[in-house]
Amino acid sequence: MLCHASKRINKFFSTCAGTKMLQSFRAALVQCSVGKDRQKNLQNASRLIDEAKTNGAQVVALPECFNSPYGTKFFDEYAESIPDGPTSKMLSACAKKNSIFLIGGTFPERDNNKLYNTCTVWNPAGDMIAKFRKMHLFDIDIPGGITFKESEILSGGNELVTFNINEITVGLGICYDLRFEELAKLYRKKGCKLLIYPGAFNMTTGPLHWELLQRARALDNQVYVFAISPARGEKGYIAWGHSQITDPWGKVVAQAKHGEEIIYSDLDFNECDKVRQQIPIFHQRRSDVYDTVEKK
Repeated sequence: MLCHASKRINKFFSTCAGTKMLQSFRAALVQCSVGKDRQKNLQNASRLIDEAKTNGAQVVALPECFNSPYGTKFFDEYAESIPDGPTSKMLSACAKKNSIFLIGGTFPERDNNKLYNTCTVWNPAGDMIAKFRKMHLFDIDIPGGITFKESEILSGGNELVTFNINEITVGLGICYDLRFEELAKLYRKKGCKLLIYPGAFNMTTGPLHWELLQRARALDNQVYVFAISPARGEKGYIAWGHSQITDPWGKVVAQAKHGEEIIYSDLDFNECDKVRQQIPIFHQRRSDVYDTVEKK
């Protein structure tokens, strides 16, 4: 099923076909199904990446934990080293084969006897150009809802990570990181026009907060936001789905349902400049009174 952004953006992109547009590209968010067989998960993701490329995608993004079930009991079993593990090799090969920028969702990383929930990014040559470790670990206890503690097995990352797609600076977060506005603000201060959050909100927080948080991060920072979920399963940890692309006005321009699906949007990043000129909130912030700073 294809879901596209507005006709206006599609028209803009089609008129620029065949030229080098540094401020625009077609993006695909892959909401893939995930089971317990790692190899089948990788094969399925590879198939969907190929499909996205066939439909013109230049940038493809995968969901959180796309190579394994999501859950603390699975992280150790499925953890791999980066970049020489099987999942990294699959992502590198897919990016090179399709000549795309590939945001490799997340998968459990093992490094120096620690486990991380890690997002990798690969360029059209198949080289890894970014690696972000989930910073805020998901430790919650909702009465009558869900109790979950990632910190029982995972370590948190400590670094903001940006990379460039042509002239566009992109910032990375993972799932629970979406709730922390300070992280998004710091990325905006670094010049980002796009924030990407592979994530797997659950059936309690998903209906309430998934769309709302993305729109808030986009509107507050005048950026595009991608959030990519696994497809909804039937057992274990059940993801909400509804992968989404939000524009810098806070408008949802593409959204999946809950099953396996790819959504597409043709993005014009000049839109960020227009919003920032018309509503110049960053020039009007009272940094003499308050500020958001990164600690090195």
